[in-house]
Amino acid sequence: MSAVRFGVDLSTSAGLGADPVADARKAEDLGFDFLSASDHPSGSHPTYETWTMLAWVAASTTRIHIATRVLGVPYRPPAMVAKMAESFDRLSGGRLILGLGGGYSDEEFRAFGLGVPTPGEKITGLEEAIHIARGLWTRPGFSFEGRRYRTDDAELEPKAERRIPIWLGTFGPRSLRLTGKLADGWIPSLGNAPPEDIPAMRERIIAGARDAGRAPEEIACIYNLEVRVDERAEPEQDVVTGSPGFIAERLVSFTKLGFGGFNLTPVGNDKDRQLERLASEVIPAVATST
Repeated sequence: MSAVRFGVDLSTSAGLGADPVADARKAEDLGFDFLSASDHPSGSHPTYETWTMLAWVAASTTRIHIATRVLGVPYRPPAMVAKMAESFDRLSGGRLILGLGGGYSDEEFRAFGLGVPTPGEKITGLEEAIHIARGLWTRPGFSFEGRRYRTDDAELEPKAERRIPIWLGTFGPRSLRLTGKLADGWIPSLGNAPPEDIPAMRERIIAGARDAGRAPEEIACIYNLEVRVDERAEPEQDVVTGSPGFIAERLVSFTKLGFGGFNLTPVGNDKDRQLERLASEVIPAVATST
């Protein structure tokens, strides 16, 4: 594999024929560095709950890292997520990447009776969730009084064995500065963060890091995008489509924007073949150019 990190989307579909364990094992066998799954618990299509599915997958793999992309903070009390994350990371042998976000779908919050935070409250809650997780993982009797969440002399044992990486899926100015201030990684999606917007977005992250006394290079930048390896396919909106060489060139161009990795979602009816071509034809071509 390339020094650039490559992940692959793991579908949460619970439809007929869905087999997330088989998909995860295939990604591991092909040499991908991590897999990730999105978090949308409410909907009319059959799906697995993200955390439960990923825990099942972790028990059935040995090497590949596993990322939540990204957990909507308002769905679950942050202190419980911190406990869940410590257990997941310990049981998986240190393979968790905890992806967090403010929560995208207001309709899902309403459907589950959770209330609908304002955009500002979502960012505040995201920041508080990070402080709570880090505090519970490292400090005894941890108390935190936030505007959205709190803990009161909370004990979490065992403490985390390592610094569990927290990646954020963020896009707005305030949340980007928060990413620079507190996060270990940034994982935006191509559809919400097109290449022409990336330099300005990364500048906000870098400014947030410097204001917090952090080195910006400590923050991993991972581009989440859909791809289709197909020499005959027509271009698609927000999908990187074309020959292996063309896709590799596009990915290399994204590394020049500051991305050190990619989370890839193969599209089409031949996803297994797509995954194989990405591993055997696209990634090696990126490796020789970076």
